[in-house]
Amino acid sequence: MLAAGVVALAAGTYAFRWAGPALRDRVRLPERVVWLLEIGAVVLLTALVAVTTLPLGTADLGFAVPAGVFAGGLVAWFRRPILLVILAAAATTAVLRYIGVS
Repeated sequence: MLAAGVVALAAGTYAFRWAGPALRDRVRLPERVVWLLEIGAVVLLTALVAVTTLPLGTADLGFAVPAGVFAGGLVAWFRRPILLVILAAAATTAVLRYIGVS
């Protein structure tokens, strides 16, 4: 059963990756739909940050994790590459935890 799920997921992923270039010239989305898709991506990323940053009653994350998210957000605000954003967030959190600020 697990193998069938893996194969189905792989086939679906390949189909999606193939459909983009294959249908680029055939399918035109209205500007409103493109705008909604862009906003949807931002909302999903914001929700991911909120879920991974806020404790939501499971544990007290202290100050280090929100500070790391803030540092990453600050770097992203200046439109730096995503790798730099991730490294800034991780380094800030790691340094704060290393010096004893949890």
